[in-house]
Amino acid sequence: MTSSTLFTTGNTADAPRSDLPHLLTALASDLRSIGYTLDGVAELLGASAFAALDRDQLIPALLATEEAEADVAGAEGGTEPGERRKGLAAVVRLWLLAVPQPGEKLDAVLPAIRTEGLVELRLIEPDDDGGYRAAADLRPYGWQGEPGSQGEPDDVEIWVASDLAAHQRPGVLRHDHVLGIGQASTTLVQTTIRREVDRALDLGTGCGIQSFHLLDHAQHVTATDISERALAFTRFNMLLNADALGLDPERLEERVSLRLGSLLEPVEGELFDLVVSNPPFVITPRTAGEDAADQFTYRDGGLPGDEIVATLIELLPNVLAPGGTAQLLGNWEITDGWEWHERPESWLPDNAEAWFIQREQVGPEQYAETWLQDSSESRNRESYKDSYAAYLRDFASRNVTGIGFGMVFLRKPADQRRTLTPAAPATTTNLLRRFEEITYPIEQPVGPHLGAAVERFDWLAGHSLEHAHLLVAEDVTEERHQRPGAEHPGVILLRQGAGLRRTNLLSTELAGFVSACDGELSVRQIIGALEALLGGGEGFDGGTFREGLLRDVRNLVADGFLLPDPANEEQS
Repeated sequence: MTSSTLFTTGNTADAPRSDLPHLLTALASDLRSIGYTLDGVAELLGASAFAALDRDQLIPALLATEEAEADVAGAEGGTEPGERRKGLAAVVRLWLLAVPQPGEKLDAVLPAIRTEGLVELRLIEPDDDGGYRAAADLRPYGWQGEPGSQGEPDDVEIWVASDLAAHQRPGVLRHDHVLGIGQASTTLVQTTIRREVDRALDLGTGCGIQSFHLLDHAQHVTATDISERALAFTRFNMLLNADALGLDPERLEERVSLRLGSLLEPVEGELFDLVVSNPPFVITPRTAGEDAADQFTYRDGGLPGDEIVATLIELLPNVLAPGGTAQLLGNWEITDGWEWHERPESWLPDNAEAWFIQREQVGPEQYAETWLQDSSESRNRESYKDSYAAYLRDFASRNVTGIGFGMVFLRKPADQRRTLTPAAPATTTNLLRRFEEITYPIEQPVGPHLGAAVERFDWLAGHSLEHAHLLVAEDVTEERHQRPGAEHPGVILLRQGAGLRRTNLLSTELAGFVSACDGELSVRQIIGALEALLGGGEGFDGGTFREGLLRDVRNLVADGFLLPDPANEEQS
């Protein structure tokens, strides 16, 4: 079966069907009528049970829906609000909690599509007790979209189908499991810098979540995956939510292209303005004679170690248009005696700008535990022991002592002369190359703040900092700490209340500089005043003082503590 045949019909074994538009319309109408939305489910379950469900804990939601059904049967039975609440509870129990439901109840709750239609769409299947169980997870999802005609952001509400997760079903996950909306996918959503683009690529689309967001600000989205089932789920989700996503079901290809294949093979020779990817980056031990059927396609790229991420970082600049950007998540191995960033840094081609933020670092044991638990492989003790040992042997074979997880931003410079060469090393004035570790909580979504940081880098590259007039950012506060009775503070800190929430330790002269940043004086004037105030002593070197302070000021601008004053922009 070719990819073009597969994804124009939407028919793939063991995946929801998208070639029955009348049933998709009926399903959307039914779900809307009972209030199967994020707000509707949250109101039904209550805040604590709704939060527990987000952690994959079902019991509080099970209790809440049982209580809701009992309340309806008692006080509200027969009333319109009561029947609507009862219907919502049944749908939540079916698709979110994986509790089989009687056919007659589903017929009453979803009268337009009924059980026959749900079976035909492959969203439910008969169980052994005469009822129906979920054949897929189908849940509400939403976000604040782009501003509408009135200038206010429009709320986007959709439903997303994926395979049932480990906490919803018994046994080990199928190897072609299609992952739903999880922590990694939402992290990438929140991290992506949103800007209007012509062409975007969602590499490794899964159930399609990144593509849904890309459709908000991209004229055309290409979604690729190595899994036929994943592309079938994505197509189903797009057509079920065509109205909300701004798609014409009759001409889906005008805005979306679904491609089957590995890595960048499906888009060879094409260029994109934006690429996002939550790739199968999990580092999994390889075994002799293993093939694709033995791997979990949603998380395992089939290459040893961290080579899937290394390959992407090396190759992604080749599909970026000048000025194009790519954002992805990844794991990287940290070997004994090496800094965490040295291995990722070695993957970068000379013509790529990069910003790596490591968000977490764990040891081999914790890494093995996390991913064996993820696929429910911990349920068989002997198998768990063997798999755990395989992880440890695999990491030991490469002298790996830690595994990093983080966010990666790549950019192809619009000016192709900006490349990394021995004669022009990466500095703050020619090529963005940044590696930092931020393990504390940051503001979400962080994408707008990352975008602003990239803009500040470009501003620094194109302006004379000495002639600039600066202001202290609105979210920045200062802290001073000193010993009791001391005349002067021993520690002066700047803190950000937003974005990456950095903290910066200030010297006396840098604290004095920041306090003078009200837009009135230029950087050169403030540094000159501080030199006159603090200099003149024995051994004082004015050139070293000015150079060091200017370097520190540049860092404060790059990190967003200080910002160019728009009123004096022309002077810099």
